[in-house]
Amino acid sequence: MSFWNHLKTITHHRHLVMQGCFRVGLYWQGLTHDLSKYSPTEFRVGVKYYQGNRSPNWAERNDIGYSTAWIHHKGRNRHHFEYWSDCIPGTATYVPLPMPRRYMVESIMDRIAACKTYNGAAYTDASALEYLLRAAESPGIHRETYAQFEFLLTYLKDHGEKETFRFIRSHVLTGEDFLNL
Repeated sequence: MSFWNHLKTITHHRHLVMQGCFRVGLYWQGLTHDLSKYSPTEFRVGVKYYQGNRSPNWAERNDIGYSTAWIHHKGRNRHHFEYWSDCIPGTATYVPLPMPRRYMVESIMDRIAACKTYNGAAYTDASALEYLLRAAESPGIHRETYAQFEFLLTYLKDHGEKETFRFIRSHVLTGEDFLNL
């Protein structure tokens, strides 16, 4: 049963991200979002650790101490800020890099869709912001990217989805310095 439930969950999530991406004009990203979740490396973990109310990657982490599916996923999907890090020459220190706008926006759509998928009827326009603030991701994310996430998710909470997507189309994806508007 977890096979079908996991397939249904990831497909539902992909469709929500696709709808959001289409609404802001990111058609290719909407079509190709999270295809790696159907790969054997990620899908098997999803079936084994399926819970229905959160990512199976957390259950795998709790079981073995890390998530093989997440390691695979973050290295193939540019909408995750973890993809955007590199090593400083001479120091062997990894640092976060700013995300390009289109991937940052896809990440916003991903967060909204994940909250809708896992929160169900309890979802509100504040859910994605609450998750961002609760997750305390700031050490692993570039400060500029974090500021953009926080701004847009606060905008979503305050103005709703329709107005936020309009703002993204007309200001964010045009390259404007939207943080200072």
